[in-house]
Amino acid sequence: MDMFQNILLTIATASTPLLIAAIGELVVERSGVLNLGVEGMMVIGAVCGFAAALMTGSPWIGVLAAIIAGMLLSLLFGFLAISLATNQVATGLSLTLLGIGLSGMIGENFVGQAGIRLPNLDIPVLTDIPMLGRLIFGQDPLFYISLALTAGVMWFLFKTRTGLTLRAIGDSHKSAHALGINVLKYRYLAVMFGGGCAGLAGAHLSLVYTPQWVENMTAGRGWIALALVVFASWRPWRVIGGAYLFGAVTIGQLHAQALGFGIPSQFLSSLPYVATIVVLVLISRNRRLTVMNTPASLAQPFVPDR
Repeated sequence: MDMFQNILLTIATASTPLLIAAIGELVVERSGVLNLGVEGMMVIGAVCGFAAALMTGSPWIGVLAAIIAGMLLSLLFGFLAISLATNQVATGLSLTLLGIGLSGMIGENFVGQAGIRLPNLDIPVLTDIPMLGRLIFGQDPLFYISLALTAGVMWFLFKTRTGLTLRAIGDSHKSAHALGINVLKYRYLAVMFGGGCAGLAGAHLSLVYTPQWVENMTAGRGWIALALVVFASWRPWRVIGGAYLFGAVTIGQLHAQALGFGIPSQFLSSLPYVATIVVLVLISRNRRLTVMNTPASLAQPFVPDR
């Protein structure tokens, strides 16, 4: 029973950064912007969060630093892709390369140093409930923040006027502009939110998942987060299911290696990424559903009329 509980706990921990990064990118894409730089913003958040926590002794300052770092990098993307109307795909890929290189330079002196872990909650009595206590009431704070973010984004997009405006921009930025909506402002705010979420996801990796700094420690999680948005058909509640599915695959292959199954470890390590490809292929087969849910202005640059 303890082993089963530990597996569930590790799945929740592995899924949290995917959920945070994906929910941020979902808001970005709902505004009609495609930011492929999630991986770069995550890794910058990871190194800045680790460094700030280590230098100040406070993991919460590390979390704040990670969010700010992700937002600053997203502003660079916003300036190029929104203000200068550059190709969003090429700009996002460049942002990922920049983030990976910059994080390696920033984190050079922090490799091998023990980090400061963000402590799990410990609620007396509730945490001690058999089976469910630690799973529900004893997680790290970012786990609860990820669920709150998802619920907040659902409410924002579908229950508020601002969310409706954002979705309208994503579906037709020209029509939104004709109605007097400041398209560039909304897109900048969405991109900054996505950058902050990516930075927060990176902080979870270096302050909770493995409290240390390892170069390129995101290991492709930013790309999985991008795939999750498509997997979820741009619906926030579906992102939760997708994140925990991929988290379960990640943890499952680790346990399979530990149990010594007669399967090459390299193949097991590739399973999360193989699962990503398989899911995208399956989704692309239903073209009608994909086109119906995809924001119509996604990845299209917008230059306001004068």
